Amino acid sequence: MRLENKVALITGGAGGIGRATAILFAAEGAKVVVVDVNNEGGQETVRLVRDQGGTAMYCLADVSKSEACAGMVQTAERTFGQLDILFNNAGIMHDEDRDAVETDEDVWDLTMAVNLKSVFLGCKYGIPALRRAGGGTIINTASFVAILGAATPQLAYTASKGGVLAMSRELATVHARENIRVNALCPGPLQTELLMKALDTEAKKQRRLIHIPIGRFGEAKEIAQAVLYLASDESSFVTGTSFVVDGGITSAYVTPE
Repeated sequence: MRLENKVALITGGAGGIGRATAILFAAEGAKVVVVDVNNEGGQETVRLVRDQGGTAMYCLADVSKSEACAGMVQTAERTFGQLDILFNNAGIMHDEDRDAVETDEDVWDLTMAVNLKSVFLGCKYGIPALRRAGGGTIINTASFVAILGAATPQLAYTASKGGVLAMSRELATVHARENIRVNALCPGPLQTELLMKALDTEAKKQRRLIHIPIGRFGEAKEIAQAVLYLASDESSFVTGTSFVVDGGITSAYVTPE
């Protein structure tokens, strides 16, 4: 198994990419700490992992808070003895996130706290744990909008994900000689609750789909496979990357007929 004897901490594990990754990681031999503020969803992810014979536990944590991030890392080490994989995946897409004129300051601040500050805090407390384990890997969820501007204005989200991408590059450079790899995952539009809530009409969905050469939204399980590669030893020479899994959206100037 590709993650045998590894301990992984996954934020935003109550659904979407986080849940799909937790299930896949456990199937590949990892012990998984599922972190979220959604108790019901987080515990359901743990149940799904255990139903397939895997090992997982749930940790309630608001990852925009320093004490919570310190606590989730302590929980992983206390429960499973070490931390090898940190997947900073938690994020939000606020309904009222628009352009610079229309976006309220509190929407901006909340988005930055959950999407960007949480990655900083996860790394602040997670990197010492990876050092104690002799090294490890960090995957930070950015987005294809960290590379391209969004067709539908969502300025705080786009800026926060750009920050994740830049932070990941610098962390990769700083910690490369410590056997700690850091990569930014850049998913394209996915068939997840987070995006489908934002694209709440067929017209909005079609406006996004027309830009995707493959012609469909991605699935969380497809992104989980990319995370597994970045977490495993198969990617041992991969660090500082913008790992794009987007159905071709960042490659297309005009969508083919």
